[in-house]
Amino acid sequence: MDIRYNQAKHRFEAGEEGHPAHLDYRLREGVADIVHTEVPAEYQGRGLAGKLAVTALEWARAEGRKVVPSCAYMKTFLAKHPEFSDLV
Repeated sequence: MDIRYNQAKHRFEAGEEGHPAHLDYRLREGVADIVHTEVPAEYQGRGLAGKLAVTALEWARAEGRKVVPSCAYMKTFLAKHPEFSDLV
C-alpha cells in the first residue's frame, strides 16, 4: 500500500481517501511533533503503522527537522528503531 504525503492536513496517509490510515504531525520551530497514528481495522495486520512511521521519519530527516514523539505508537516505534534516534 502506497503512502501519500498530505501536506495540507499535515499527515501521511495510506488507503482510501475517505477513511485512510494516517500519521498526523504539527510543525513548530523546525520540529515535527508526531501527535497521532491511526490504522482503521480494515488495514490492520499489514505493518501499515510502521510504514507510516518510517515515511514520516525519513521525511523529517530529509527536511532537517527533529521529531517530538507525542504519539504513543511513535514512542514505542522509536524505542525499537535506534536508527532514528538522531531525530529525537
